Amino acid sequence: MPERLLAPNQALSLYFSHVALAPVGSEDVGLDAAAGRILSETLHADRDYPPIPRSTMDGFAIASSHAPGAFAIAGDVRMGTVSERHLMPGETMRIPTGGAVPRGADAVVPVEAVHVDGGTVRVDAPVPAGDCITPPGDDMRAGETVLTRGTRIGAAQLGVLATIGCTAVPVYRRPQFAILSSGDELVDASATPGHAQIRDSNRYAIAGALAAMGAIPRHIATVGDDPAALERAVAGALSWADAVVLSGGSSVGAADYTPRVLDGFGPPGVVVHGLRVKPGKPTVLGAAGRRPLLGLPGNPASALMILEGVAAPIVAALTGACDAPREIAARAGCAIRGRPGWTWFVPVALSRGDEWPVAEPLGIRSSFVSLLARAGGYVVVGEDGAGAAAGEPVRVRLFSGGSG
Repeated sequence: MPERLLAPNQALSLYFSHVALAPVGSEDVGLDAAAGRILSETLHADRDYPPIPRSTMDGFAIASSHAPGAFAIAGDVRMGTVSERHLMPGETMRIPTGGAVPRGADAVVPVEAVHVDGGTVRVDAPVPAGDCITPPGDDMRAGETVLTRGTRIGAAQLGVLATIGCTAVPVYRRPQFAILSSGDELVDASATPGHAQIRDSNRYAIAGALAAMGAIPRHIATVGDDPAALERAVAGALSWADAVVLSGGSSVGAADYTPRVLDGFGPPGVVVHGLRVKPGKPTVLGAAGRRPLLGLPGNPASALMILEGVAAPIVAALTGACDAPREIAARAGCAIRGRPGWTWFVPVALSRGDEWPVAEPLGIRSSFVSLLARAGGYVVVGEDGAGAAAGEPVRVRLFSGGSG
């Protein structure tokens, strides 16, 4: 009965209370291999950055207390070196952006703000101490936490890692997910299906989402509507996989055999069977010890939507990722509605608006393979059923791979 089903957040709370998940180990990788990986350690700055005052402008280094006034040019600051000269009162040195400020100077005057006459520079206005200078440690201080465990490494993080000299980057190992499709109607993507058959598309959509989440997807052979064959396939996968994701398996005459099979690999076995959600009601969340067993619906849109909208935190627990789902602000192109008492994941197409993107809801058709390919993301309508009227702001959750 629907009233016995759990909402997605309730299901996840129950699941994590029964299954203690953790990342599956760590390893060190080089900087060139670190993009997209998840840090397994919190990292700290090895020194102050910058270690000495640096100029933020091309200009002249001066003692601010002598401005306004005339300054004799005593030389040039070279990039990558610290001048041995200590500026005397009334002296200045040319300095490039990023150059080390010489001793005796506490400000830099931009080149466009001075008058140069031969070997003399005239500054006509007062200059505040510290002007156009980055002080030592202004970016990072020695011992300061600069990257925390669980951070997904992107371009900015790679720059920090290189700056602090972390060339052997500690990251969590990517968990291996076995992907299994079941159903007598399925044929390989390279085959020509009969009128009552379909190409097995779910496994590739699931694999793409898992890879984007930081896992390693590995395909295993499709099985028909045969509980014994499914049991053998899952048992084989559990000999090497960190988790198993199954789609389909509840055909007419064999209803609910998937949860029965998965429950046999407990404890804890099946923790959740069925969700108060659309699409994706016939979802199974279970585990063999600490290895998740995820039974996704056979309908293509439902399978991918449940993986993205419900199972993502389970995947994150194995990858070690701590990043929140990516969301953008948009305006509803027309009314987005839900159903009281249920959570609805409403796929939306995104288009350019005057100020914000426009989110146009797409009809929820669980069996449509192309539905989520037309969507730029989805809107979560909670159990109050209150969606959004046309023109109202909405939060659009983006898919893991960056698009629908």
